[in-house]
Amino acid sequence: MKIKLHHPWFVTALAALGLLIGTSAAADEDFSTLVRRLQGEKPAFAERHQKLLAERYDLADRPAKDVTMARGKPVQAGVRVKLPEGTTWDKLAAMSPDIIKSKELWPTGFYPLPHPHHEAGGMVFPQPLIDETKKQTARDLTRFDLDFDLPQHLLPEFPAPIYLTTRPDLGDVSQGQLVTVANFFSLFKDILNPKQLEGLRLLVTPFPQQQFNATDDRRSLHPSLGVGCFDCHANGHTVAATHTVGDIRPDEHRHRIDTPSLRGVNIQRLFGSQRALKSVEDFTEFEQRAAYFDGDITTAAKKGINPLERGSQVHFMAEFQALLDFPPAPKLNVFGKLDDTKASEAEIRGQTLFFGKAQCATCHPPPYYTDNNMHNLRVERFFAEKMINGRKASADGPIKTFPLRGIKDSPPYLHDDRLLTLEDTVEFFNLVLETHLTEEEKTDLVAFLRAL
Repeated sequence: MKIKLHHPWFVTALAALGLLIGTSAAADEDFSTLVRRLQGEKPAFAERHQKLLAERYDLADRPAKDVTMARGKPVQAGVRVKLPEGTTWDKLAAMSPDIIKSKELWPTGFYPLPHPHHEAGGMVFPQPLIDETKKQTARDLTRFDLDFDLPQHLLPEFPAPIYLTTRPDLGDVSQGQLVTVANFFSLFKDILNPKQLEGLRLLVTPFPQQQFNATDDRRSLHPSLGVGCFDCHANGHTVAATHTVGDIRPDEHRHRIDTPSLRGVNIQRLFGSQRALKSVEDFTEFEQRAAYFDGDITTAAKKGINPLERGSQVHFMAEFQALLDFPPAPKLNVFGKLDDTKASEAEIRGQTLFFGKAQCATCHPPPYYTDNNMHNLRVERFFAEKMINGRKASADGPIKTFPLRGIKDSPPYLHDDRLLTLEDTVEFFNLVLETHLTEEEKTDLVAFLRAL
């Protein structure tokens, strides 16, 4: 039996396997027609997603008093997840997971957060990163089919400072600049050795990627050099750029990605939120070979994959990444715990909760507040499977324990950005871990997390 490539059954089968990029109609479109179609669809998908965000969250700019990130950006305060009508956080915490599930009371903001256009997926960058990259390098990371979704005040500061394990005496070595191929040499030539400098060059060098490449199957208006590691991990930290994971199929089960900070990778032993890669070298090579092209080796070959040589390029890139340090935490002692002479009473109470009733230290022990392990929170206990804007909310499986050092500088939280503030995060884990914290205890716990 012969199967025609355009046969509906074959198209459906390919889509289910995650091997079909775009729609069947897109294969017959020239680039200008594709642009017009996707730009025409863009407002409807943007409206759909913004409606979801408004239903889930309070997105207002409401900073915490006297709490800032390392370079002075205000940290946003308060619980932003909206509660189901007629309930309170205390009422929810008093219910079992089965009751919350049966009454459909799981807060909408605690469901997995979809990509801004989940069916399309792909890398999407916040506007400040797009603007500064274009200014410095004339490279445009704008997508013609969709925009980044979360307000800038809820994101990490930009550009973030860079701290080096080898030169802590220098403080922020970025000098307030976004590090790109245009300025990395002048900023680091007197700080790094030649191998580390070459590693940094590769980290800021763009390579072809699924949405940003030189073919007609791209999502940039003009042919693109591609994406660099430090576009998502700007200055070795994060700008909260998002994507969908490349290692899950079908698309409805793919997670939105929270781009993690690269600070402190020298003390980490697992990489990737779920892939459990065993070294930063593995992660660096995997991202270039697979994540850049959604795990599609055929498409990668067409668009210009650039396999990195393990013994030199990957190793050099990994060596520089291993120099990226956490921001200073002046209230912590050499054991990673609070110095009682510098900490407030609320922070000290929060530390006691962290190591006790709140159960945080079970997965996040000091001094770096990670156990370098994977844990399954089984959040699906609280809700029935449902589709949310192209994303199926179901079991997530085991997730890597991320370090909590410098955590106030890395919003939003959880592996898919669903938690906008530390207060949201405390409420989420209070329900998931069933720890029954009081309002005062939650406030104290947030105070401690901000001191890390």
